[in-house]
Amino acid sequence: MTFSSLGKPVGISGIVKNYGALRALDDVTLDVGAGEFCSLLGASGSGKTTLLKVIAGFEAIDAGHLRIGGRDIGRVPVSKRNIGMVFQNYALFPHMSVFDNVAFGLETRQTPRSELRERVDETLAMVGLTGYEERLPRQLSGGQQQRVALARALVIRPDILLMDEPLGALDKNLKQSIQLQLKALHRRVGITVIYVTHDQEEALNLSDRIVVMDAGRVIQVGTPQDLYFKPVNRFVAGFLGDCNVFSREDGSCYVVRPEHLKAGTLAQDCEIRLVATLTDVIFIGTGLRLIMSIGDETVMAIADMRQQPEIPPAGDKICIGYSIEDVLPVTV
Repeated sequence: MTFSSLGKPVGISGIVKNYGALRALDDVTLDVGAGEFCSLLGASGSGKTTLLKVIAGFEAIDAGHLRIGGRDIGRVPVSKRNIGMVFQNYALFPHMSVFDNVAFGLETRQTPRSELRERVDETLAMVGLTGYEERLPRQLSGGQQQRVALARALVIRPDILLMDEPLGALDKNLKQSIQLQLKALHRRVGITVIYVTHDQEEALNLSDRIVVMDAGRVIQVGTPQDLYFKPVNRFVAGFLGDCNVFSREDGSCYVVRPEHLKAGTLAQDCEIRLVATLTDVIFIGTGLRLIMSIGDETVMAIADMRQQPEIPPAGDKICIGYSIEDVLPVTV
């Protein structure tokens, strides 16, 4: 099965959504390319799930325009949008087999039985569930249930695929495994994906582009590399990973990522050097997390255990440093 010709671009312009006096979406404008994997990233209440519901048709908009493949669908009902949806709780029918769960969308479209069976079998093979057709959801692991939900969304050959925190209920190891499967599947089918998550690492791992949202607004849109290394402000810098924020005398600030901050004798050759107080050393498997303080500010460095010289005891002074090229200028 190929979706490359089916994945369509999404155009969102000036979308406003109010819940009484609360403005959940405030003039949201966004373009998602055909075949792109785009993640909406933000904390609870940022508007990311509301935006997904608007695209799906579960919520009506108060202003603005929504287009899929150039067609304005702002007033089109859910059933006519040809959108695949995967929810966090999977929303599988517990009394129906895997086959029947996946076939449900085709049955509502009155797909001929021979074509229906072929498409269900094809889609189950795509997500690695051939042989599970007769099982009930309760007989499956969390990861298998997630793949059934994905197959059910894909089997209708949607114009776009919407995913609302689909890995939120999985443990870390399984989540990482499913992320790899999702990336491989997306490369294969080429469908347009809009993916909601609050997990920064998940967004960085999966996305072609990330949309950072806060208080119903789009704060920054860019590739994972753009957002990590060129954040527009302190909020984005902190949301896309750990960061050390340093203030200048003029009130402006800049960011240095912990992996670029050197400590101890390794800091001696750095262009910028400061003295900090070491407060804690935490083993993180891949290295050491050094927690330090400069006055009232906390700073952090990630040290490679194989290169890091002996660390002084907590409470001692330690030299830290960084290079000019590692400074990320940001606004407050």
